[in-house]
Amino acid sequence: MADDAEAYAWAEVLVRHGHLHAAVPTPAGQWLVQDHPDAPVRVLPGPSALVEVAANVQRCIRRIRARRS
Repeated sequence: MADDAEAYAWAEVLVRHGHLHAAVPTPAGQWLVQDHPDAPVRVLPGPSALVEVAANVQRCIRRIRARRS
């Protein structure tokens, strides 16, 4: 199970590298994420869900790199 510090770190990386437009924690422990400026805001139930988003991005990147080799 992911903790808040891990979720914050991944949120920063995902936004900095352009995989998400925004990722903001709420006081209730949920995360608000937006894929791009015009996308709807998604509500993730907690830090584990945000870490799962990061894992999905990593899997996608690996698949793309595998196809290029």
